Amino acid sequence: MFERYTEKARRVIFFARYEASQFGSPYIETEHLLLGLLREDKALTNRFLRSHISVDAIRKQVEAHTTIREKVSTSVDLPLSNECKRVLAYAAEEAERLGHKHIGTEHLLLGLLREETSFAAELLKERGVQLATVREELARTPHIPAAGSSPEAAPPAEPARDLTQAATNGELAPVVGRAQELNALIEVLCSRNRKNVVLLGERGSGKSSLVEALAQRIADGTAPSFLTEKRILVFDPQSTAGWTRDRPKIAESMSGVDPSGAVDREKLVERLKSFAKTSAETSDVILFIDDLTALLALASKSGSPSAAAILKPALLRGKMQCIGVCTPGEYATLTQAASWIGDCFRPIHLRPMDEESTLSVLQASKRQFEEFHGVTYADDVLEYAVRSSGSYLPERSLPGKALELLDAAGARVKLRKTALPEEVAEVQKRIRFIASRMATAIVSHEFEKARFYSEEERKEKENLRILREKYHLDDPPSSSVSREDVEEVIKSWAEYPFRP
Repeated sequence: MFERYTEKARRVIFFARYEASQFGSPYIETEHLLLGLLREDKALTNRFLRSHISVDAIRKQVEAHTTIREKVSTSVDLPLSNECKRVLAYAAEEAERLGHKHIGTEHLLLGLLREETSFAAELLKERGVQLATVREELARTPHIPAAGSSPEAAPPAEPARDLTQAATNGELAPVVGRAQELNALIEVLCSRNRKNVVLLGERGSGKSSLVEALAQRIADGTAPSFLTEKRILVFDPQSTAGWTRDRPKIAESMSGVDPSGAVDREKLVERLKSFAKTSAETSDVILFIDDLTALLALASKSGSPSAAAILKPALLRGKMQCIGVCTPGEYATLTQAASWIGDCFRPIHLRPMDEESTLSVLQASKRQFEEFHGVTYADDVLEYAVRSSGSYLPERSLPGKALELLDAAGARVKLRKTALPEEVAEVQKRIRFIASRMATAIVSHEFEKARFYSEEERKEKENLRILREKYHLDDPPSSSVSREDVEEVIKSWAEYPFRP
């Protein structure tokens, strides 16, 4: 019955059977299926549960809700409960509804939510996971069949990053000092004609940050009503494996000659076609192309349309709305090679910030750097980073190069502070090894082995907890970044200029 299931979905079932046996349950219940889903597809569950804390809390609630019985032998092939059978049937229906040939973990999640009276559905709803929301989100995300769903399945593709959702989740850094450019961006997006924007600025001037500022306004509900339902999806040509930073000559590429030799151009073009189709079918998507030059330089060798051929008709007919970024020099070359770009996009220039404005940016971003690196920055360090960055990273502009310098200094202090004691590193290594062996045993239906590895994992995690207390590894960070740390970074960059 699992022929249409992806490899990940099958592993969810295997893990659910293992969880049921550990609880001593005579059936695989929906909560076991949920635990299997949490274990196997962390990307999917974190996408909708929003935090690792929720995932841990769910397991504790299942343990509290369950009457623990004697463990069932893992050699017993436990049957599905009636609720679980309905969940699998619902999953198949959801796959059909979405037009997917395979049944994956995302369809199992929808199936769990549809079994509304089940314990698993209650746990998900308590955390704000709603059937309609998940269904709509999956329907709007450009979809490529997962690997293993069929012999001819296409390679898997990462889903587009939703900047609006990231802003809602508090994942974006604050943006200051760009109110004029942000208002200009909003004005173009709300226009009737030429409603696509190309942000022009040198590297580090803050082009991508301006788009994040727009996403934050939408998430905060302070954007104009025309934009309140918009979602900004990121299409990054550099995210596709095999695509290099060595760009083809633009004029040659726009005429169909691609000297780059990038092996994954067909995959990238297919992804773009999927995005274009999604944008044409719904009016709430703004596509953010985080490197317009690299994308439009992409030509196809197989005779399928180039990236430019896909974008041009969609943009000219108003079926798609885009924000692109590039440098002024790149834009001049693009418009010379293809005049239609000037007909579709309106340019907005971002000039480099002065030192005073850059300091405001660093002060606004300081908290996120401190939380990420576990360090603190004094105000004089921020000022020094702004002043000293002017002499380095000549290929970048303010505020980008000051932020990069601040980030590198924080990383240097973190690395100096967080070198793990050897015995802690050894325990962590054993835990990873045991977890890998346990997963292999479950997939191979060797449940006695899996039980053994589960007990070993528990023991080693307890050892790790004791060691972390011994070495005070979980104590609040007290390290601070000094001017000397910034100077060390500058010195290392001068001695080892690894920057592009």
